[in-house]
Amino acid sequence: MTCIGPDRCENAAVRDTSARASVPRLPTGPGVYRFVDERGRALYVGRAVDLRRRVASYWGELRGRRHLRRMVPQIAGIDAIACDSGHEAAWLERNVLERSKPRWNRTRGGQEVPLFIVVDLDPPALRAVHHASPSDRAFGPYLGGTQVRLAMSGLLRAFPLHYASTRLTGAERELASVRGFAAANGTDFTAGVIAVLRRDPVAVSALASDLSARREAATAALAFELAARLQAEIEALTWITQEQKVFQPGGDDATAYGYADGLLLQLDMRAGRLDGWRIQPARPGAAAPLVAASPPQWRAFAQRNADLAVALRTSSE
Repeated sequence: MTCIGPDRCENAAVRDTSARASVPRLPTGPGVYRFVDERGRALYVGRAVDLRRRVASYWGELRGRRHLRRMVPQIAGIDAIACDSGHEAAWLERNVLERSKPRWNRTRGGQEVPLFIVVDLDPPALRAVHHASPSDRAFGPYLGGTQVRLAMSGLLRAFPLHYASTRLTGAERELASVRGFAAANGTDFTAGVIAVLRRDPVAVSALASDLSARREAATAALAFELAARLQAEIEALTWITQEQKVFQPGGDDATAYGYADGLLLQLDMRAGRLDGWRIQPARPGAAAPLVAASPPQWRAFAQRNADLAVALRTSSE
């Protein structure tokens, strides 16, 4: 701990103890965390697949994040938003950092590239694009170019659209026939891909089972490179089919509220993008109409995170 004078050292020690006391109250699932100083100003925003473990690591060696060592003594409190998936947490972090970059964050926004997956019909194919017009055949956006392309590879492995085209050469038709595919399969293949991209649970589960069986067969045949590729495709498909509601292109501006034990949580959405949250004291009578007017699809999410805000504040007092 670096400080000048005994008073500053003592204050830093009190802040450090108070912030660390909040860590055990964090959930072990995915989410976004925010460190704040004693004046409530954001110091740093990050994301995690395990909030408790990730936040606790700041009081460890920090290894590849040594530049943050000077920040840790300034942490007076921790806020967090618990998300429903790692992909959702990644989008929320990106949204928040694009709106405002705290001092200790190095970049505005995220490192992953946002992409859409477009399902073409004639000829049947999949495309990864950076921008897509509203369409029943454009899905996303998803974060991570590598993840998106691995997911597309897994989809085409199970639903080989390239063999279902009516524009195949003679050699391609012969190969498709040998593998049991025909142009007539195109409709079924396309429907299967779309069902997965719409996150239909039956379709997603069936595809995961298919690719898992292929991976086990590859392992049994000592084809370890293929098995590793299949595992990467499974993980990428899990990534793109996870719950993700914090960025819906073309969405409206909205505000949602959650209230618990004297604290009001405000979630700010702009153009379908949840990009910030605020926590402030409020009386039940003032909070009730705000909570009641919140968009129904956000009420459970907001309430869960209002409860978390109370837990984190209580543990640090």
